[in-house]
Amino acid sequence: MKETLYTIPLTDAFLADDECPFCNIERKLEHDALDYILGSASAYMQSDIREQTNKLGFCRRHYKDMFQYGNALGNAIMLTSYFAELNEQFQKKLSNTAPQKPTLFSRFKKDSASDDETEETALTTWIRKRERDCFICRQQSETYKRYLDTFFLMVRTDSEFYSIMKKSKGFCLHHFAQIIDMAGKKLSGHTLEDFYSDIYHLMKENMNRIEADVNWFVEKFDYRNRDADWKTSRDAVPRAMQKIAGGYPADSYYKTAK
Repeated sequence: MKETLYTIPLTDAFLADDECPFCNIERKLEHDALDYILGSASAYMQSDIREQTNKLGFCRRHYKDMFQYGNALGNAIMLTSYFAELNEQFQKKLSNTAPQKPTLFSRFKKDSASDDETEETALTTWIRKRERDCFICRQQSETYKRYLDTFFLMVRTDSEFYSIMKKSKGFCLHHFAQIIDMAGKKLSGHTLEDFYSDIYHLMKENMNRIEADVNWFVEKFDYRNRDADWKTSRDAVPRAMQKIAGGYPADSYYKTAK
Protein backbone atom coordinates (compact mmCIF):
# COMPACT_ATOMS: atom_id res chain seq x y z
CA MET A 1 0.00 0.00 0.00
CA LYS A 2 1.27 3.47 -0.88
CA GLU A 3 2.49 5.37 2.19
CA THR A 4 0.45 8.44 3.10
CA LEU A 5 0.19 11.05 5.83
CA TYR A 6 -1.69 8.56 8.02
CA THR A 7 -0.25 5.17 7.07
CA ILE A 8 3.33 5.98 8.10
CA PRO A 9 2.64 7.02 11.72
CA LEU A 10 0.06 4.24 12.03
CA THR A 11 2.62 1.63 10.96
CA ASP A 12 5.18 3.22 13.29
CA ALA A 13 2.72 2.96 16.19
CA PHE A 14 2.24 -0.76 15.56
CA LEU A 15 6.02 -1.24 15.42
CA ALA A 16 6.61 0.73 18.64
CA ASP A 17 6.33 -2.30 20.96
CA ASP A 18 3.52 -0.47 22.78
CA GLU A 19 0.67 -2.01 24.76
CA CYS A 20 -1.73 -0.14 22.47
CA PRO A 21 -0.88 1.48 19.12
CA PHE A 22 -3.90 3.76 19.35
CA CYS A 23 -2.79 5.07 22.75
CA ASN A 24 0.49 5.81 20.98
CA ILE A 25 -1.36 7.69 18.23
CA GLU A 26 -3.45 9.67 20.73
CA ARG A 27 -0.37 10.70 22.71
CA LYS A 28 1.36 11.89 19.55
CA LEU A 29 -1.73 13.87 18.50
CA GLU A 30 -1.85 15.58 21.89
CA HIS A 31 1.84 16.43 21.75
CA ASP A 32 1.47 17.73 18.20
CA ALA A 33 -1.51 19.89 19.25
CA LEU A 34 0.43 21.40 22.16
CA ASP A 35 3.44 22.05 19.91
CA TYR A 36 1.17 23.64 17.32
CA ILE A 37 -0.80 25.89 19.64
CA LEU A 38 2.00 26.89 22.04
CA GLY A 39 5.28 25.80 20.44
CA SER A 40 7.51 27.31 17.79
CA ALA A 41 4.61 27.55 15.31
CA SER A 42 3.05 30.16 17.65
CA ALA A 43 -0.44 29.42 16.37
CA TYR A 44 -1.84 31.37 19.32
CA MET A 45 -0.76 34.52 17.45
CA GLN A 46 -2.84 33.69 14.36
CA SER A 47 -6.22 35.43 14.24
CA ASP A 48 -8.07 32.46 12.71
CA ILE A 49 -6.76 30.12 15.42
CA ARG A 50 -7.61 32.59 18.16
CA GLU A 51 -11.10 32.78 16.69
CA GLN A 52 -11.43 29.02 17.17
CA THR A 53 -9.90 28.97 20.67
CA ASN A 54 -12.16 31.87 21.69
CA LYS A 55 -15.16 29.87 20.55
CA LEU A 56 -14.19 26.48 21.99
CA GLY A 57 -11.78 27.15 24.84
CA PHE A 58 -10.15 24.08 26.39
CA CYS A 59 -11.17 21.32 28.78
CA ARG A 60 -9.84 20.99 32.34
CA ARG A 61 -7.27 18.33 31.45
CA HIS A 62 -5.85 20.22 28.50
CA TYR A 63 -5.65 23.48 30.45
CA LYS A 64 -3.40 21.61 32.88
CA ASP A 65 -1.36 20.16 29.99
CA MET A 66 -1.03 23.64 28.47
CA PHE A 67 0.12 25.16 31.77
CA GLN A 68 2.66 22.38 32.29
CA TYR A 69 3.90 22.74 28.69
CA GLY A 70 5.78 25.86 29.77
CA ASN A 71 4.74 28.77 27.53
CA ALA A 72 3.14 31.08 30.10
CA LEU A 73 3.08 34.08 27.73
CA GLY A 74 1.40 32.09 24.96
CA ASN A 75 -1.23 30.87 27.40
CA ALA A 76 -1.79 34.41 28.69
CA ILE A 77 -2.20 35.84 25.18
CA MET A 78 -4.87 33.26 24.36
CA LEU A 79 -6.58 33.82 27.70
CA THR A 80 -6.83 37.61 27.20
CA SER A 81 -9.10 37.33 24.15
CA TYR A 82 -10.87 34.16 25.29
CA PHE A 83 -11.59 35.45 28.79
CA ALA A 84 -12.82 38.82 27.50
CA GLU A 85 -15.36 37.10 25.24
CA LEU A 86 -16.28 34.56 27.90
CA ASN A 87 -16.77 37.18 30.61
CA GLU A 88 -18.91 39.36 28.35
CA GLN A 89 -21.24 36.42 27.69
CA PHE A 90 -21.19 35.43 31.36
CA GLN A 91 -22.16 38.90 32.54
CA LYS A 92 -25.08 38.96 30.08
CA LYS A 93 -26.24 35.55 31.30
CA LEU A 94 -26.08 36.74 34.91
CA SER A 95 -28.00 39.92 34.08
CA ASN A 96 -30.77 37.85 32.54
CA THR A 97 -30.92 35.46 35.48
CA ALA A 98 -32.98 36.36 38.50
CA PRO A 99 -32.69 34.00 41.48
CA GLN A 100 -35.96 32.17 41.91
CA LYS A 101 -37.33 31.58 45.36
CA PRO A 102 -38.62 27.99 45.47
CA THR A 103 -42.32 27.61 46.13
CA LEU A 104 -44.02 24.77 47.93
CA PHE A 105 -45.30 23.55 44.57
CA SER A 106 -41.85 23.60 42.91
CA ARG A 107 -40.40 21.44 45.67
CA PHE A 108 -42.77 18.63 44.74
CA LYS A 109 -42.77 19.26 41.00
CA LYS A 110 -41.11 16.51 38.98
CA ASP A 111 -38.70 17.27 36.16
CA SER A 112 -40.27 16.93 32.76
CA ALA A 113 -38.89 17.22 29.24
CA SER A 114 -41.87 19.47 28.43
CA ASP A 115 -41.15 21.90 31.28
CA ASP A 116 -39.99 25.33 30.16
CA GLU A 117 -36.30 25.91 30.81
CA THR A 118 -35.76 28.36 33.66
CA GLU A 119 -33.10 31.05 33.53
CA GLU A 120 -31.10 29.11 36.11
CA THR A 121 -31.03 25.95 33.99
CA ALA A 122 -30.22 28.03 30.89
CA LEU A 123 -27.21 29.45 32.73
CA THR A 124 -25.95 26.06 33.90
CA THR A 125 -26.57 24.57 30.44
CA TRP A 126 -24.39 27.31 28.94
CA ILE A 127 -21.64 26.61 31.49
CA ARG A 128 -21.78 22.83 30.94
CA LYS A 129 -21.56 23.31 27.18
CA ARG A 130 -18.45 25.46 27.62
CA GLU A 131 -16.94 22.69 29.76
CA ARG A 132 -17.54 20.07 27.06
CA ASP A 133 -15.93 22.11 24.28
CA CYS A 134 -12.16 21.99 23.78
CA PHE A 135 -10.00 23.07 20.86
CA ILE A 136 -7.41 20.31 21.46
CA CYS A 137 -10.02 17.58 22.06
CA ARG A 138 -11.81 18.49 18.83
CA GLN A 139 -8.60 18.60 16.79
CA GLN A 140 -7.45 15.30 18.25
CA SER A 141 -10.84 13.62 17.73
CA GLU A 142 -11.13 14.62 14.08
CA THR A 143 -7.60 13.46 13.22
CA TYR A 144 -7.96 10.28 15.28
CA LYS A 145 -11.05 9.30 13.24
CA ARG A 146 -8.93 9.50 10.08
CA TYR A 147 -6.39 7.14 11.66
CA LEU A 148 -9.16 4.67 12.48
CA ASP A 149 -10.46 4.82 8.89
CA THR A 150 -6.90 4.32 7.62
CA PHE A 151 -6.43 1.37 9.98
CA PHE A 152 -9.38 -0.50 8.48
CA LEU A 153 -8.33 0.44 4.95
CA MET A 154 -4.91 -1.09 5.66
CA VAL A 155 -6.50 -4.17 7.24
CA ARG A 156 -8.41 -4.71 3.98
CA THR A 157 -5.62 -3.93 1.53
CA ASP A 158 -2.18 -4.25 3.10
CA SER A 159 -1.08 -7.80 3.99
CA GLU A 160 2.26 -6.58 5.35
CA PHE A 161 0.53 -4.25 7.78
CA TYR A 162 -1.89 -7.01 8.76
CA SER A 163 1.06 -9.25 9.68
CA ILE A 164 2.55 -6.43 11.78
CA MET A 165 -0.78 -6.04 13.59
CA LYS A 166 -0.95 -9.78 14.38
CA LYS A 167 2.54 -9.62 15.95
CA SER A 168 1.75 -6.55 18.06
CA LYS A 169 0.83 -6.48 21.75
CA GLY A 170 -2.83 -5.86 21.00
CA PHE A 171 -4.80 -2.90 22.31
CA CYS A 172 -6.02 -1.38 25.54
CA LEU A 173 -9.63 -2.30 26.31
CA HIS A 174 -10.84 1.23 25.55
CA HIS A 175 -9.49 1.20 22.00
CA PHE A 176 -10.27 -2.47 21.51
CA ALA A 177 -13.97 -1.65 22.07
CA GLN A 178 -13.76 1.13 19.46
CA ILE A 179 -12.19 -1.23 16.94
CA ILE A 180 -14.80 -3.94 17.53
CA ASP A 181 -17.63 -1.41 17.18
CA MET A 182 -16.26 -0.13 13.87
CA ALA A 183 -15.19 -3.46 12.36
CA GLY A 184 -18.72 -4.44 11.33
CA LYS A 185 -19.12 -1.13 9.48
CA LYS A 186 -15.73 -1.16 7.76
CA LEU A 187 -15.22 -4.86 6.97
CA SER A 188 -17.40 -7.65 5.63
CA GLY A 189 -17.45 -11.34 4.64
CA HIS A 190 -14.36 -13.46 5.21
CA THR A 191 -12.26 -10.35 5.88
CA LEU A 192 -14.44 -9.51 8.88
CA GLU A 193 -14.49 -13.11 10.12
CA ASP A 194 -10.70 -13.43 9.88
CA PHE A 195 -10.22 -10.06 11.53
CA TYR A 196 -12.40 -10.99 14.50
CA SER A 197 -10.65 -14.34 14.86
CA ASP A 198 -7.17 -12.82 14.70
CA ILE A 199 -7.86 -9.85 16.93
CA TYR A 200 -9.62 -11.93 19.61
CA HIS A 201 -6.66 -14.33 19.67
CA LEU A 202 -4.27 -11.38 19.87
CA MET A 203 -6.13 -9.87 22.82
CA LYS A 204 -6.43 -13.17 24.70
CA GLU A 205 -2.67 -13.76 24.43
CA ASN A 206 -1.70 -10.29 25.51
CA MET A 207 -4.20 -9.98 28.35
CA ASN A 208 -2.77 -13.24 29.72
CA ARG A 209 0.74 -11.87 29.28
CA ILE A 210 -0.07 -8.72 31.26
CA GLU A 211 -1.75 -10.73 34.02
CA ALA A 212 1.34 -12.94 34.32
CA ASP A 213 3.62 -9.88 34.47
CA VAL A 214 1.59 -8.28 37.27
CA ASN A 215 1.46 -11.53 39.21
CA TRP A 216 5.23 -11.96 38.93
CA PHE A 217 5.78 -8.33 39.96
CA VAL A 218 3.98 -9.13 43.23
CA GLU A 219 5.80 -12.45 43.63
CA LYS A 220 9.15 -10.66 43.34
CA PHE A 221 8.47 -8.99 46.68
CA ASP A 222 8.45 -12.39 48.38
CA TYR A 223 11.87 -12.79 50.01
CA ARG A 224 12.17 -16.23 48.42
CA ASN A 225 12.22 -14.59 44.97
CA ARG A 226 14.63 -11.81 45.93
CA ASP A 227 17.35 -13.05 43.58
CA ALA A 228 15.02 -14.23 40.84
CA ASP A 229 14.91 -12.53 37.45
CA TRP A 230 12.33 -9.75 37.07
CA LYS A 231 11.59 -11.14 33.60
CA THR A 232 9.34 -8.58 31.87
CA SER A 233 7.54 -7.38 34.98
CA ARG A 234 9.54 -4.30 36.10
CA ASP A 235 7.05 -1.89 34.49
CA ALA A 236 4.04 -4.22 34.81
CA VAL A 237 1.95 -1.81 36.89
CA PRO A 238 1.72 1.12 34.42
CA ARG A 239 1.40 -1.29 31.48
CA ALA A 240 -1.47 -3.11 33.20
CA MET A 241 -3.18 0.22 33.92
CA GLN A 242 -2.79 1.21 30.28
CA LYS A 243 -4.18 -2.14 29.11
CA ILE A 244 -7.25 -1.68 31.26
CA ALA A 245 -8.05 1.99 30.68
CA GLY A 246 -5.71 3.38 28.01
CA GLY A 247 -3.25 6.23 28.26
CA TYR A 248 0.17 6.32 29.90
CA PRO A 249 0.01 6.50 33.72
CA ALA A 250 3.80 6.75 34.03
CA ASP A 251 4.17 9.66 31.58
CA SER A 252 5.44 12.98 32.85
CA TYR A 253 3.96 16.19 31.45
CA TYR A 254 4.96 17.09 27.90
CA LYS A 255 7.19 20.16 27.92
CA THR A 256 8.05 22.77 25.35
CA ALA A 257 11.40 22.26 23.58
CA LYS A 258 13.69 25.11 24.63
